[in-house]
Amino acid sequence: MSQAVSDTLQAHLDSLPLATGVYIMKGKRGQVIYVGKAKNLRSRVRSYFQDSQHDSKTIRLVSEVVDLEWIIVPTEVDALILENTLIKRHQPRFNVLLKDDKTYPYIKIHWQDDFPKVSVTRKVLRDGAGYYGPYTSAFAVRETLDNLRRVFPYLTCNRDITGNDPRACLYYDIKLCAAPCIGVVDKQEYQAIMQGLVDFLEGRSDEAIDALDGRMRNAAKSLNFERAAM
Repeated sequence: MSQAVSDTLQAHLDSLPLATGVYIMKGKRGQVIYVGKAKNLRSRVRSYFQDSQHDSKTIRLVSEVVDLEWIIVPTEVDALILENTLIKRHQPRFNVLLKDDKTYPYIKIHWQDDFPKVSVTRKVLRDGAGYYGPYTSAFAVRETLDNLRRVFPYLTCNRDITGNDPRACLYYDIKLCAAPCIGVVDKQEYQAIMQGLVDFLEGRSDEAIDALDGRMRNAAKSLNFERAAM
């Protein structure tokens, strides 16, 4: 390791597995200061301590890390769920930035519509929509939505939904939209999908996953979304 670390922390870094999971960085008082997920825990966590170009936030984070824990999980979806749960629980300082709603991105669910779509915004308005965040970066929010959309196939388009369109868009073909526009799901069924998404975003991950059809749940957990039932 290029970054000077204590013997205890070095021992943890040397013990990191080549596995998917969540890593938990702690400060000098044992408080959780950062939670992250990785497909390869060893590669991801050790990269923080290598000589490379880091932004000022990452440099400061690394300087404050005293201890390290990790939890191995079966799939990347499990890692996403666990990361979300731990961040909600601990509110780590380096995960939760200043909540400036004009600077940091939020996930917006347009509840004022009969078939709510999902978008990303940097402004929080009193317009009847639901806002979730802020996220640390636009990349972080896009990555989160890309994963969640495979499990909760939501709308992003501006179509007027009647259920009578002649054909759906490409997102339905690749299993990323439930296609209420052609009547594949009705309003009630689509609302159930959206409620699952909200449960996840609000930290009720178990309820969100349990609400899924069994085949979709199994497909989601194996990242084999092509087999997931619409």
